[in-house]
Amino acid sequence: MDINASIDRLIWLCHHIPALIEATPVTELENKPAPDKWSKKEILGHLIDSAANNHQRFIRIQSEHEPVIFYNQNEWVGLSKYNEIATEQLVATWKNYNLHLAAIAKAIPASNLARNGAGRDGQRHTLKWYFDDYVDHMEHHLHQIVAY
Repeated sequence: MDINASIDRLIWLCHHIPALIEATPVTELENKPAPDKWSKKEILGHLIDSAANNHQRFIRIQSEHEPVIFYNQNEWVGLSKYNEIATEQLVATWKNYNLHLAAIAKAIPASNLARNGAGRDGQRHTLKWYFDDYVDHMEHHLHQIVAY
């Protein structure tokens, strides 16, 4: 088991995406396409929330027996008021948190990648699966914010 390709993708994103987001007009970043849809800043905020929850997952799967970790993403975004936070702060938080997660991922012993955790639905997945899925999920949402 190896997550090096996902780690490399994550680091690449951290170095290339911030300038693209910061070059986007704030009106475009804060526009909500519909009342029940997230703005681009809220999508970026969701990625920060995802980082926080996956940080727990990446540590707890290594130190606990099959932890169940989940959160209500709509509540987190709604309560965080991401449209009211400066774009530069959101971008810096997203970038630095993900560089931190990349460093954590580099330190995961290969034997721990086969350990399991679960989400809200109780479905068990390996730590390797969760890390790869985390980066895939991030790329999906980043494509909603900027073209790259």
